[in-house]
Amino acid sequence: MFRHYYITEDLKDLKQVEQELLNCGLTVPQFHVLSENDTELEKHHLHAIEAVLKKDVVHSTQLGAVIGVIGAVLILLVAYFFSWHTTAVGWIPFGFCAVVMLGFCTWEGGLIGIQTPNYQFKQFQHLLSQGMHIFFVDITPEQHSVLREVSRNHPSLRYAGSGEATPSWIVNGQTKFSQVMKTMP
Repeated sequence: MFRHYYITEDLKDLKQVEQELLNCGLTVPQFHVLSENDTELEKHHLHAIEAVLKKDVVHSTQLGAVIGVIGAVLILLVAYFFSWHTTAVGWIPFGFCAVVMLGFCTWEGGLIGIQTPNYQFKQFQHLLSQGMHIFFVDITPEQHSVLREVSRNHPSLRYAGSGEATPSWIVNGQTKFSQVMKTMP
């Protein structure tokens, strides 16, 4: 999938864009609006990005976990090369220390991520602070022409680039989940 970003000030027009995309076969999990004014997005019934995804929690937690794995492996390697594991205590304290290192680094990465904007949206922070709204759409290669046609009919949308998209299996899973939830009593 490919992600395309658009900048706009007109939320009424953006609601119409979303409706046209839905009519052309795109699904709700494929597009979101990033804004500092979530109240206005709710008034216009636009699909705002989840609050947790505005921050870099997921990405920073993953980075913390990678650093933790490296630290844990280093602890175990040091214990092995210095033959500390052959003492009376064995591997237990080194294994415990490695697990603590992994957990601490992962936790610290998440805490750092709570304080930072999502790395994918940092480029738009200046525009968001000016009251602009960022509309982004994750599309398959077959949907490029649909998005191009819809965006061409709405001059208030200004193309702002492309980026890393949500994997298609997640988008498809969200679509199926919402379909199941609609059929529930």
